[in-house]
Amino acid sequence: MSFQKTGNGASASDKQHPHTLSTLDFQGASSAAAAKAMRAELANLASQVQDEEARKYFSNEMDNFFVLFTRYLNEKAKGTKISWDKIQSPSKEQIVPYKNLDQVSSPSDLSKLAVLKLNGGLGTTMGCVGPKSAIEVRDGMTFLDLSVRQIEYLNKKHDVSVPFILMNSFNTDEETKRIVQKYATHNIEILTFNQSRHPRINKDSLLPVARSPASPIDQWYPPGHGDLYESLYNSGLLDQLISQGKEYLFVSNVDNLGATVDLSILHHMVQSEAEFIMEVTDKTKADIKGGTLIDYDGRIRLLEIAQVPSEHVEDFKSIKKFQIFNTNNLWINLKAVKRVLEEESMDLEIIVNNKTTDNGEKVIQLETAVGAAIKHFKNAHGINVPRSRFLPVKSTSDLFLVTSDLYSLNHGELVMSPKRMFNTVPLVKLGDHFKKVNGFMSRFKGIPHILELDHLTVTGDVTFGSNIELRGTVIIVANHGDRIDIPSGSVLENKVVSGNLRILDH
Repeated sequence: MSFQKTGNGASASDKQHPHTLSTLDFQGASSAAAAKAMRAELANLASQVQDEEARKYFSNEMDNFFVLFTRYLNEKAKGTKISWDKIQSPSKEQIVPYKNLDQVSSPSDLSKLAVLKLNGGLGTTMGCVGPKSAIEVRDGMTFLDLSVRQIEYLNKKHDVSVPFILMNSFNTDEETKRIVQKYATHNIEILTFNQSRHPRINKDSLLPVARSPASPIDQWYPPGHGDLYESLYNSGLLDQLISQGKEYLFVSNVDNLGATVDLSILHHMVQSEAEFIMEVTDKTKADIKGGTLIDYDGRIRLLEIAQVPSEHVEDFKSIKKFQIFNTNNLWINLKAVKRVLEEESMDLEIIVNNKTTDNGEKVIQLETAVGAAIKHFKNAHGINVPRSRFLPVKSTSDLFLVTSDLYSLNHGELVMSPKRMFNTVPLVKLGDHFKKVNGFMSRFKGIPHILELDHLTVTGDVTFGSNIELRGTVIIVANHGDRIDIPSGSVLENKVVSGNLRILDH
């Protein structure tokens, strides 16, 4: 394995591409004043970085942030909103059914592929410290272990060398670099780079919260995974991959256990000369917030819920009008990324994320989504893939599914049991007592058998024994002050359990 630290090396200073800020059309004096004040604050921050190379890198990052900020001001002043009347469902040419692809098993295209996992997130929502990718999900293996095992098997099986890339954030970088050292003896090239670090913006003053480059970590934020393109470019890694003969990049979220390398999609990308492919899948009631592909003025675009005017949010959630959603499994042509960036036309829709800090300060984070770049690439389209390619673990309810007998592990890949009568995954809703991984683990002596489960809802103080089987629809409700212990060996089929049930060892 070769391990490379990129992302804050000298190459960044050679990679800058100037943004023509003068072309930004400011509406009104207040926007211009806010931009000027922000520019001065950013210059002041940069002046505090002593090392020349580090200062160039920091300034470049702040330039990219300033472009985002000025676009935000501009859109705010103009009141730019998406025109709902122009939104159409994508045409048949814009979404290709997976079943229409040639099923390919030849590895001939693999020599041109690199795989990238978006690894910027922490495990805080599941009550874990450190990178989310370090959470154990199955048989003592973490998200990262499973991904590494998949790529290692791919390389060994087809005698290729597909590099494995992690885009870290400042929240996850240090810990991830420590973790990946354990793969040093594995047959895999692991490369890492860092996405940008942008300053949080005070909502009232529209100035950076950070007063120095060394300000505490909570005064900065990673600007969403749309930052992938700039960061890959600035790190020098984009040029490095292209020089190694890599042409295609498969990008996915590190917590999507269904995002494995698919030779048929890769071959389709090569044959169709598509510069960008987004995997989409059919929407269910569980996916109402996921971004969707639309036809807008005849061009394919990603529409995120954050961009939808409030009066149309219910339309957006409807399965009738928007039948698919973005899995964030993306296939991207590397040379096309370089071309688009150097033509300075990467113009991703800004997602405004309002936050309140622990000390009550209202701040704004300006973020972008990696899939929004689809509008910039030639022959870009979606492929409607089976649901099995979207298996995210966002909560302990998801963890319940992937640790159960519904799946088995095959070379790091989760495979649904052939004993499951239908392809859909059960709908599982675990209450607050299960929200954090430690609480979740302590409430199960063993994960129940769920091959015949349709729907499970659990709320309140509930524990499960071992070797329990759940079938059909099972609802277990322990009211406040009550506790329910489901005995080992129980079989619950289409049952509602409520009240108080204690089983004491004697």
